[in-house]
Amino acid sequence: MSPQPQAAVGAPLSRVDGRLKVTGKAPYAADHDIKGAVHAVVVDSSVGRGRITNIDTRAALAQPGVMKVISHLNAPKLAYRDNPGSNNPPGRRLRVFQDDKILFHGQPVAVVVARTLEAAQHGASLVKVSYDATEPSTELATGKADKPTTYARGNAERAIGSAAVRLEMTYRTSRNHHNPMEPHATIARWDGGELTVWDKTQWVVGGTQTELAAVFGIPLESVRVISPFVGGGFGSGLRTWPHTTIAALAASETDHPVKLVLTRKQLYFGTGFRPAYEYKVRLGSDRRGRLAAMTHDVRGETSSYETFTESVLTPGQMLYSMPHVSQAYSTVPLDVNTPLYMRGPGFATASFVIESAMDELAHELGVDPLELRRRNEPDEDQASGLPFSTRRLRDCYTTGAREFGWDRRSQKPRSTREGDWLIGTGMATGVYDTVRVTAQARARLNADGTAVVEAAASDMGPGTYTSQTQVAADALGLTMDTVIFRLGDSRMPPTPPHGGSMTMASVGSAVQIGCDEVRRKAIKLAVEDEDSPLHGVDVDDIVVRSGRLHVKDNPARGETYRQLLTRNNHSHLEAVGTYTPADARFSMYAYGATFAEVAVDARLGLVRVRRVLGVYDAGRIISPKLADSQAIGGMVGGIGTALLEHTVTDHRDGRIVNADLANYLVPVNADVPNLKAIYIDGEDSHADPIGVKGLGEVVHVGVAAAIANAVFHATGRRVRELPITTEALL
Repeated sequence: MSPQPQAAVGAPLSRVDGRLKVTGKAPYAADHDIKGAVHAVVVDSSVGRGRITNIDTRAALAQPGVMKVISHLNAPKLAYRDNPGSNNPPGRRLRVFQDDKILFHGQPVAVVVARTLEAAQHGASLVKVSYDATEPSTELATGKADKPTTYARGNAERAIGSAAVRLEMTYRTSRNHHNPMEPHATIARWDGGELTVWDKTQWVVGGTQTELAAVFGIPLESVRVISPFVGGGFGSGLRTWPHTTIAALAASETDHPVKLVLTRKQLYFGTGFRPAYEYKVRLGSDRRGRLAAMTHDVRGETSSYETFTESVLTPGQMLYSMPHVSQAYSTVPLDVNTPLYMRGPGFATASFVIESAMDELAHELGVDPLELRRRNEPDEDQASGLPFSTRRLRDCYTTGAREFGWDRRSQKPRSTREGDWLIGTGMATGVYDTVRVTAQARARLNADGTAVVEAAASDMGPGTYTSQTQVAADALGLTMDTVIFRLGDSRMPPTPPHGGSMTMASVGSAVQIGCDEVRRKAIKLAVEDEDSPLHGVDVDDIVVRSGRLHVKDNPARGETYRQLLTRNNHSHLEAVGTYTPADARFSMYAYGATFAEVAVDARLGLVRVRRVLGVYDAGRIISPKLADSQAIGGMVGGIGTALLEHTVTDHRDGRIVNADLANYLVPVNADVPNLKAIYIDGEDSHADPIGVKGLGEVVHVGVAAAIANAVFHATGRRVRELPITTEALL
């Protein structure tokens, strides 16, 4: 059939759900008004390892409004079946209230259920828990590592030994927490054997629904998950945390719907985090900077009961051309809760190390950092041997250098000064995997010329409602205001997790396929209808625009969807689009080049980011306005990673010292400079039917390294630990 006119895709449209959000009418997990709901507050462990010896609930139960206190002493045994399709890491996931073991500080040990939130909070403060405690192990540097995962090609040791230039460095990154605006929350209600939860989740079907079915040992179809809006996530909602199980358990035990909202403090041990890393790298090159070899020795924290890993090795295998690579990635089990994916997972950590190391090599050789990267551009993915689907990284470099004014940069560190401020610029490369997963979407065209498209996806902020509406509108030939996209309900067609930059590629492709099929049904109906002005026309010669089917080269000959369906007595036309990724014949990644300028106070060591420019090869941009929002958010997050964010643990008992937004620092308006994003034209037709590669992760990857490299250029001091603090620069 003829290609559809593209009126919505590519247009800088405002969010279709924007009015709901700014007027406070968008219902987040805790906002749903469920009749008869009572409140639950979790009691957390005050020790980091040991056993519970006693729980005294008498004072709590004596308080007016308190209905029940549940702990391992009176909780029923839960099924906790294996759930291999979820985001649960290998190991034995935490089983709430099933035994007396304490695995980390802040572990849930009881829950108080009361008729009001205030009564539940007060009751929780009165629960007295006694422990037989031992000192926890919470330090990455002193923990004993598991057997490493390894990768090798060539002979890196020999190549480094014979290289003309050799460097060896150790970098460290701190634990980071997601800190979304909306705290994690769940409302749970049982209707006989049927469980409904209103949950903050980034994976409606394969995440919350399957996990609750597995935990309670009930059929999957007996669990309904509703999550129409998510107030930020950054990865924190990619698995089902203990509080969701606790809410469902409390609802079962009290025979009331139960609302449970984590406090800001509880987010630091009740949900995951980006793990801390120690990353040693050695590299060898010739005098012109052509890389011969690189070795990577990585240690990352995980919990004692689950082994969390992420793609921290991938960039070192494929980002630059080199014949010899050796990698070892060891997890270090500690007495902490389990980490989880956080924006740009694995890739963001690796990029800080690799891109800092490239900058150190450039300085050692006296070569421009951008030119060094150009000299090491590969022709193919040397890890897989596959050709790149698209790799417009050279274009990113060229465009970024021109727009940023890179040619005005002095090579010599500490050479530019404005009064007390040392000025420096730096750049870094970003890369992230183009993830595509099977997804479905249902499209329904109504006789009145409107359409409804549904998929069990999520929207934590990137604009899923809007971007999917754009794809659907163009595929159906409708205007944006006549299409409604619905998401966030497990009764809708299943989709993959809302993370890893896979939603647009996966769900968007399913939406395209489903809407294309509905449009084809309408066109077929028209050409076979003797009363239609399109009767007998070749289906390939018909397009649809603004709800009207017409001959491509003769717009006057046609009719509307409304006329066609009404005359044929059809209330609607419907199809389910299923997208399944093709076999991998290409290496598929999104790329970016980040440029940053900083000012560092020469006397005080204060760092101020002045401007950041990101240039991205992310395939087709469905919604430029949403893309800018994603890019700016990724840059802001990168500023936090580089200069501010650091979860601090008291290693005596495992307590997180700065478990609040007053002491865990994130960028605020005063920290955010002039930010700009540019997108290189060109879709990736190999990746998926709509040509996208994903944007939400790659815009974060490389930002911290660009800032760190700019700090070195400003001061002449190389800081190899994030965040870069004032103390490190004094």
